[in-house]
Amino acid sequence: MPSQSEENVLSGKAWTDFCRMLEQAGHILLRETAPSTLLDRAEGIRYLSRLTRAMLESSIDFSNPDFPELRRIASETVKMGADNPDNVYLSATIAGDREYRITGQRGTISYFSIGSKANRYGIDGTMPSTGELAGEDMEIGPDGSVEIICSATKRPGNWLPLASDSSLLVVRQSYLDRTTEVPGTYRIECIGGPKAPPVLQAATLDENLRKASMGVLGTALIFAQWSEHFMSRPNELPDFGQEMFQKAGGDPEIFYLHGYWKLGPDEAWVIETEVPDCPYWNFQLSNWWMESLDYRYHNIWINKHTAKLNKDGTLTIVVAARDPGYGNWIDTVGHTSGTALLRWAGAKTHPLPRTKVVKLID
Repeated sequence: MPSQSEENVLSGKAWTDFCRMLEQAGHILLRETAPSTLLDRAEGIRYLSRLTRAMLESSIDFSNPDFPELRRIASETVKMGADNPDNVYLSATIAGDREYRITGQRGTISYFSIGSKANRYGIDGTMPSTGELAGEDMEIGPDGSVEIICSATKRPGNWLPLASDSSLLVVRQSYLDRTTEVPGTYRIECIGGPKAPPVLQAATLDENLRKASMGVLGTALIFAQWSEHFMSRPNELPDFGQEMFQKAGGDPEIFYLHGYWKLGPDEAWVIETEVPDCPYWNFQLSNWWMESLDYRYHNIWINKHTAKLNKDGTLTIVVAARDPGYGNWIDTVGHTSGTALLRWAGAKTHPLPRTKVVKLID
């Protein structure tokens, strides 16, 4: 007699349930606080389609922890959670009771970190860290080669801790200068795992479809709630508390200053701050759904390498619909509101910016 999961597949209910959960995710578009402009609504629908694509791929095709693959989780066309335009994000599905070997080349890209996470976005919107390894702590061979062991038991050399609930690896590689830096290349294998995956099991498919739809709903919901929270202090970049960002999968080396902005067509948001001594920092503009704006074609972010500092070493950023002719201009790309993020990575001090809204004519 078929199990309930097998019956769900035989009857088609597995797919119907998946579609119904996606319909629930669509209600997030109509939240009272969400912007209702045609552009924002259209981007919200595209955002859900992107999340669906990403969650289906991770939950259906790359869900087996015995056969992990490091692959892009955010890109120019899959965006979530204030994705960093400077970053090459990689992730792999794992399990805390396995051991893994990562091999590859470090490359010349400026910033590297890898973390193991307990991914619960589809359950409670959290992704706490279960282990971290920073680039400056890694042993690298004379030829640039790298080997990392991921396990619950400490290993010599480069070791990334796993916990019983570890389910995801996340690699962050951050450019300072895209024209000269080369990102690393990495492969992962499960040590002592089976030689080939089993044929598709109906019960597994039913469970993974459910995980995919819950992943879409959970991800969209948590970042909508974040945007609502940031709206309590418009046109600022305050410290909302680092714990909430770390619980959602943030890099422990990064101090996050999130914000919400809202401007009229003749207004500019001016951000002024001291800059700490740190290996990497950047500022980016995102939409209300916390997707970075299209950095392929528009000037929506700056970093430590590309920014122009003032004579006294401070930083001035100007967010506006057109270039005001001073400071570091960030293009709103047709938006009148959205979110923003300033990251200080590896800094010992974390300056809080001063912000104001002025008329562009000023």
